[in-house]
Amino acid sequence: MSFPSKTETRFPKPSHGGGSRGPTDDWPGGGDDGGGRGGDDDTPSYRERLRRYRLLVAFALSSVVMIFVAFTTAYVVRKAGTGVWDPAHNEYVNNWIPATLPVATLLVNTFVLLLSSVTLEIARRRAAEDVVLAPIARIPGIRVADNRSLPWVWLTVALGVMFLGGQYVAWRQLRMSQIDIATNISSSFFFILTGVHAVHLMGGVLALLYAGCTGWLHRSPETRRIVIDVTAWYWHFMAVLWIYVFALLYFAR
Repeated sequence: MSFPSKTETRFPKPSHGGGSRGPTDDWPGGGDDGGGRGGDDDTPSYRERLRRYRLLVAFALSSVVMIFVAFTTAYVVRKAGTGVWDPAHNEYVNNWIPATLPVATLLVNTFVLLLSSVTLEIARRRAAEDVVLAPIARIPGIRVADNRSLPWVWLTVALGVMFLGGQYVAWRQLRMSQIDIATNISSSFFFILTGVHAVHLMGGVLALLYAGCTGWLHRSPETRRIVIDVTAWYWHFMAVLWIYVFALLYFAR
C-alpha cells in the first residue's frame, strides 16, 4: 500500500521595514546584497551590469585589435614589397622612403598617456571604494566623503586632451617639414595609424566627461563606478596600443 508523498511548501518570510514602511514579503536569503539581482526580477543587479559592460568593452576592443592588425599587415607588406616598375632599368624599384618622425614630441606624448593611465586606475579604485561606502554614508550622524574618484577622472581628462594636443603638434611639425599624408607611403601610414588611434582615444575622453558629470547629474555611485571601470580598461588598452604603434613606426620604418 503506497501513500502520497508530501510536498514541502515554502512561504515568503515577512520582513518588517522601519518607520512607516509596512511589512514586505521576501524569500529567505533573498534581497540585493550587491551581488544578487535587483528588486525586480527583470532588472539586472549592479554586479551583473558591471559584468555585461565589461564584456561589451571586450568585444569592442577585439574589433579595434582587428583594425590595427590589418594596418600592421599592410604596413609590413608594403614596406617589404617590390615597389614600382622602373622601365629605365627594367626592374622593380622599392620606393619606400622612411619617414622622419618627431621623436621628442612623441616621447613626451607617450609619457603623458601613461601618466593618464595611472590617474585613471586610481579613479577606478576610488570609484569601487565609493560604492562600498555608499550605504555607510546614508547612516545619520556619519559623514563619509563621496565622489572621491571625480578629481582623478578630471585629471585624466586633462591629460587625455594634452595627449591629443601633443599628437596635433607632432602632425604640425611634419607638415612644417613638408611631409603630409600624401608625401610618400611611409608618411601616409604614420598619419593613418596615429589618427585612427587618436579617434579611438577621443571616445574614451567622452566617456570620462560623462563620468565626471555624474555628480551633477545625480547618478548613483554604482553607475559612476561602472562608467569609470569599463572606461579604465578601454583607456589602459589604448595606452598599450599607442606604445605598439609608436614602436612599429619607429623601429620598422
